[in-house]
Amino acid sequence: MMQTALDSRAYHRYPVAFPVIFGGAPFVGEGTVTDLSLTGCSILCERAVLSGSYVKLSVILPDPTLSLFIELGKIRWVRKNVFGIEFMRLPTITRQRLDRVVWEQLTALIEARFGTDSPNR
Repeated sequence: MMQTALDSRAYHRYPVAFPVIFGGAPFVGEGTVTDLSLTGCSILCERAVLSGSYVKLSVILPDPTLSLFIELGKIRWVRKNVFGIEFMRLPTITRQRLDRVVWEQLTALIEARFGTDSPNR
């Protein structure tokens, strides 16, 4: 398989399905965050966007009081109706929430892969 820039990310992206609202200077859109890392995400949506554009994002988590507000993100790639965002600027509270959400995704992945119950319990 061919090596791409997407294969050489610094942080693992975890599969998720969180609603998102995003907007740039001339537009607003909504979609679904399909994967998430400490430094970015991929979004599935019907709206056309341009690579290189800057956007703000509100990612709605299962507990809406803990949603993620990304002050500035850059659209790094676009493929049909999916695009990738690099997080450029996050408030401190968002960074803390994002760290926790990614940790929860990692924990769930480990539990799914290896299990947490010992047969001796």
